[in-house]
Formats: sequence, C-alpha cells, structure tokens
Amino acid sequence: MLKDFSLQSLFMGLLVAFVGFASSFSVVLQGLEGVGATPAQSASGLMALSVAMGLAGIVLSVATRMPVSIAWSTPGAALLATAGVQGGGFAAAVGAFVLANILIVAAGLMRPVGRAISAIPAPLANAMLAGVLMGLCFAPVQAVAFNPFLGLPIVIAWAVVGAFNKLLAVPAALVAFVLVLIFGVDIAPDAWSGLGEAIIPRLEWVTPHFSVQAAISIALPLFIVTMASQNIPGVAILNINHYRPNAGRLFSLTGLFSLPAAFFGGHGVNLAAITAAMCAGEDAHADPKRRYWAAIIAGIGYVLLGLLSGVVVAVVMLAPPILIEAVAGLALIGAFTGSAMAAFKDADTREAAAATFLVSASGVSFFGISGAFWGLLSGLAIFGFQQLYAFRNSKEK
Repeated sequence: MLKDFSLQSLFMGLLVAFVGFASSFSVVLQGLEGVGATPAQSASGLMALSVAMGLAGIVLSVATRMPVSIAWSTPGAALLATAGVQGGGFAAAVGAFVLANILIVAAGLMRPVGRAISAIPAPLANAMLAGVLMGLCFAPVQAVAFNPFLGLPIVIAWAVVGAFNKLLAVPAALVAFVLVLIFGVDIAPDAWSGLGEAIIPRLEWVTPHFSVQAAISIALPLFIVTMASQNIPGVAILNINHYRPNAGRLFSLTGLFSLPAAFFGGHGVNLAAITAAMCAGEDAHADPKRRYWAAIIAGIGYVLLGLLSGVVVAVVMLAPPILIEAVAGLALIGAFTGSAMAAFKDADTREAAAATFLVSASGVSFFGISGAFWGLLSGLAIFGFQQLYAFRNSKEK
C-alpha cells in the first residue's frame, strides 16, 4: 500500500481537504443553527461531521483501493437552514438526522428502498433542491445592502478568483471574510480571548427526540436530497473514471459512519461529488490504481480540520451573521445553478418541476412541516396526473 503513495496524491489530497472544508463549512453552521443548535452544538456537529467523513474516506479508500471521497451533505445543510426549529428543539432535529441515516443504510441494503428513491424523477429532486437553495443565495446581495464596505470585498474576492479558478473562489471569499473581520468589524479586545479556549476540541452529546413532524420536515427531505444530489452522483463520478464499486455497500457504510456523528449534532456524511472528481481524476495520479491515496490524505486533512472546529465557530461568532451567510450563499451558487438547469431541462416534467421549485422556495410550512416536503409532494402529484393523462390518451389511440 505504501508503495502507491506519491507526492502528487499528497498535494491533491491536501487541496481536496482545504476546498471541501473551507467552501461549505459556513453552510453547515447555518444549517445547524437553523434547526436550533447552540454555538457549542454547532461546533460539535461540525467536528463530528468532519471527523466522520475523514475516517470514512480513509477506511473506504483503503478497503476498496479506490479514491472514495466523502463529504458532508452540503445540500442537506442548506435544507436544514430553511426547515426551521421543530417542536422539541435541536434534539428533534438530531432524531431526524438519525432517521435519515437509517434510511440511507436501508437504501443500500434493501433494493426496494433504493429503487423507490431512484424512481423519484430527477427533475423534481433537483427542483426541490433549487427551491431550498434560492433563498440562501440571496445572502451575498443582502450583505452588500447591510454594509457595502463589509459585503463587497467578500463578493469581489469570490468573483475575481473564480474567474481564474472556480475551486478556489469560495476559499478566496473566506479569506476576504477573515480580513474584513480583522480590519472592518469593531470587535471588543476581550472577545478574542475566547479563541484560546476554543482550541480544545469539545463534543456535545445530544439525546435525540423523535417526532413525526421532524421526520417529515427534516428526515425524509434530507434523505432524498442526500441520495439524489450526493450519493448517486458520487457513484456516477467514480464510474466515469472507470471505478466500479458496490454502490449499495458504499451508501450503507456512509450511513453507518454518519450515525455516531448524529448524536453529536452532525446531520450526515455521504459520497462526494465535486471533490470525488478531483481525487478520481488524472490530476491525483497518472496511474488510476494509485489515486486512492489522494482520498486517504483528504480524509486525514478532514480529521485535523474537524479538531479545529471550535476555533472556526468562535471566529465566525465575532462577525455579523450576514457576512458568514454571504460566504455560504456564494458557496451554494454553483449547486443552485446546476440543480435549476437540471430541474427545467426536460419539457415533459417542466410544470411539475416548477410547482416543486415554487412551493419549496416559498418557505411556507403547513402543519409544522417544511415547504421542501410539500414542494416535492405537489410536483409528484402534478407529474402523476400528467402521466395518467398521457397513459389514457395512448389507450384511446
């Protein structure tokens, strides 16, 4: 195994860990806070997720000798940010995390469950995700309106660096955020003193509370979004690069690695999509049989970054919330455009996708259940009526 190690894989793995963490940790924090987590619970959840995806990436890559890149569910975190606090508070959200991960394990082990999620039309799943993401993508504009001197540098850094290298665009926005925090935000001198204590990693146990409301508002949409936008594309990227893993087994194992993290506030980890392409491509190594080391190095990097999550959260708490929301919004623009294009590409499902998108984006909830669920349900209803009408027409002819 050590003979397959290379400096090329080392550099790519370090880049993957940096990009994977820096580009979306703000989305995770915003999502956890959106369902009621305290700053300490958010830091714990971020740490649990980062360590879980690091360990999962290491173990699965070593076991399969394939570059199995693992990530936290960024679309899932975005969904949490719009779901709202459920009855029972953050404990209810943790109960939903546990249920969602059990469903992912079942999807890998039980073919009917996997077929059921695959049967949901991809345009509708993408429309639900686009609807959830749209409101979050307004944050950069809102940050500029809040204070142009604070918001504009973050947006400009993202746009300028992204013109040359899209992968580094969000890390550049994060660097701009730190500089704005240091030079532009009036912070009391004693506020920095808490950073020393934050260096010590702390996990916060959360006893889950299970409720039907949280299961429908959080667990089910989280399961669908994670499978449709992360796990299935993750396997596809490995296949494109001529790797043929047992997809069901990988799904189940990511769910199993996620379960312990859920009790410490982490919503879940899954197969990566964007960083999977980095680890599985030629840039990781010319020899496909040696690229798995890039995923191993990335996993080690995630574990180390996770141990610093307390410092990350402590720094973020020093700034006006809209600024870190702006970074999160910029990180989600690519996901929004991709999901929106996929949602409305097919003319046959365009109306159903539009209904899903509009209801999901509305942010309204009925009976305490979030709009993401109702958006998917309305889209499926319209799609079903259209399919029934088309079937009856074909019978009459």
